[in-house]
Amino acid sequence: MSNTAIVKEISINAPAARVWEAITSKEEMSKWGFDIKEFEPVVGYEFTFLGGKDDELFLHICVVKEVIENKKLAYTWSYEKMPGIETLVTFELIEEGLNKTKVRLTHEGVDEFPQDQNFARGNFEMGWTEICKLLKQHVEEA
Repeated sequence: MSNTAIVKEISINAPAARVWEAITSKEEMSKWGFDIKEFEPVVGYEFTFLGGKDDELFLHICVVKEVIENKKLAYTWSYEKMPGIETLVTFELIEEGLNKTKVRLTHEGVDEFPQDQNFARGNFEMGWTEICKLLKQHVEEA
């Protein structure tokens, strides 16, 4: 079993400030990724959301750990039914010119989850690939 972080990189045709808005606004997040009731890009802010597939939803519990405006957002990612297992999701925004931003998404610790049908590493790999694609579409089409 690997304990390597999942890393996804995409280039988005938009300035970093625009991408930042998309990953820190609860209204925008609901359009490309997660339906979060409340969110603030403030260290220590806790937020939750339901996610899963089919008829099985899991309560995700997240706490913002690092915020560098227009550059970096990191938060823990855990599940209500798995106390003690805490992973870390980081979005890094790297400007590549005036209207282009590289997004590096890293999810550390996913191998700590039970490697079953719901939490297998491959599920996270596929999920983050899809999330990145949706984020890019949302930002470029908005």
